[in-house]
Amino acid sequence: MSPLINHCDLTFPTPEENLACDEALLNLCEDGAASGILRFWEPSEHFVVVGYANKVSDEVHELFCDFSGIPIFRRCSGGGAVLQGPGVLNYSLILRADGELHNISATNNFILKRQRAAFAEILRAPVEIQGHTDLAIGGLKFSGNSQRRKKHFLLFHGSILLDLDIDLVEKTLQFPSRQPDYRLGRSHSDFLMNLKVPSALVKSALRKVWNANHPLPQISAPAIALLEREKYSRAEWNHKF
Repeated sequence: MSPLINHCDLTFPTPEENLACDEALLNLCEDGAASGILRFWEPSEHFVVVGYANKVSDEVHELFCDFSGIPIFRRCSGGGAVLQGPGVLNYSLILRADGELHNISATNNFILKRQRAAFAEILRAPVEIQGHTDLAIGGLKFSGNSQRRKKHFLLFHGSILLDLDIDLVEKTLQFPSRQPDYRLGRSHSDFLMNLKVPSALVKSALRKVWNANHPLPQISAPAIALLEREKYSRAEWNHKF
C-alpha cells in the first residue's frame, strides 16, 4: 500500500520563511508526524537561491543583485544557483528514503521518471530527463531539482519555469561553475525556457502522479519561525561560502 502523501499550497511572504518551510516539513516527517508531503509555493518577488555548497561569488552577479535590491539566500539542498520570482512554481516532495529511494541516483531516477510522465501528459510534448536532475524539452531546461536526505526521509524539491523573466536570470546569475553536458556552453537565455501554462494545471498533474489527495492537516509554525530566524535570515548561513 502506498504511503499517504499530504499536500499543501503554502507560500509565505518572505524568501526566508519559504526556504525554512521546506526544511521544517522534512523534519516533520523525520519526526514521524507525517508519512509524506507535497508542497507548492510561488514567490512574488525576485531573489537568488544558491545550492548548499555553492560559493556565492562564483555563481552570482553580486554587484548587480546589490544594486537592484535582489537578495541572495542559501538552501539546505545541493544543486546550482537559481533566480526565484514571479513566474516560478516551486514544489517540495518529502518521501521516505528507502526502497526505490535508497540512494541519491535511484531517487533522481524514480522521481524524475514520474515527473516527466506528468509533464508529457499535460504539455503533449516529448519531455526529457537531462543532466542529473533537469527536465527539458528539445534540450531547453524548464525545471531543475535537488535533494537533501536525512536518516528516514528525503526532500526532493525543484523550480518549474512558467513565465520567469529569463533576461533577469542572465543579469543575476553567472555562468554556472558546473554545467551538464547537454548545456553545451549555452547562455542562460539560450538554455532556459518557460512552459507558459497555468500553475494550477501543473499542480493538479503533480498531485495526481504522487497521489497527494489529502490536505496537510497542520504545519509547525514555531519550527518554521525558528529556522527562519536562526538560519535563513543570517549572513553566516547565506554567505557561508
